[in-house]
Amino acid sequence: MPPLPQWKVVNLIDPLVTGIIAILVLLSFLAGALIARSLVFKKFVEPLQKERDSLKSSKQSLATTYGKITEQFAPFMADYPYDPQRFRFIGTPIDGIQFNDDEIVFVEIKASNSRLSPLQARIRNLIEEKRIRWLEFKIR
Repeated sequence: MPPLPQWKVVNLIDPLVTGIIAILVLLSFLAGALIARSLVFKKFVEPLQKERDSLKSSKQSLATTYGKITEQFAPFMADYPYDPQRFRFIGTPIDGIQFNDDEIVFVEIKASNSRLSPLQARIRNLIEEKRIRWLEFKIR
């Protein structure tokens, strides 16, 4: 049997070309990862964020509705300090006015940890500074 030929390994690829190919493979991998991340984000994350925002908006709307309903019934609750028959609901910018025999009380009803709006705080300050007056407007 004849002897097998001896294979000689020849360095056919220059080290510079090898480095360039390695960098291109790495860049291709990174580009693919970024594209995959973008596709996953668009397919899964964006719809979940939209649903979260919608639920948050619905929750806020329900809280506002609950607050408006509560405001109308608050004068009839047991711990309301005045006669509910003498309360007049306004709604905005304050909830109502309590007409007592010896005083008139501007009433703002707040649930939970809610705060006065800037307009309500300004109205409160005007009342506390006694910057209130009576106007009788006659129609002719």
